[in-house]
Amino acid sequence: MYDIRHTRLTKWLNDGIPPAQVADWAGNSVPVLLATYAGCIEGQLPDLKQRLEASGDLAERPDVG
Repeated sequence: MYDIRHTRLTKWLNDGIPPAQVADWAGNSVPVLLATYAGCIEGQLPDLKQRLEASGDLAERPDVG
């Protein structure tokens, strides 16, 4: 049963569902959820960078060299 729960929570996090929502569904706090599952979240950095750049919240890096 724990394996099914772990798989589902990992999938939700990897699908981009906000950790606060996943924690609520799991009956955990966000810190407990992320302490357990932070290492399982992957592949979201490119999307996050794109969203931040589009909103203007991510400063452009100056050219080096």
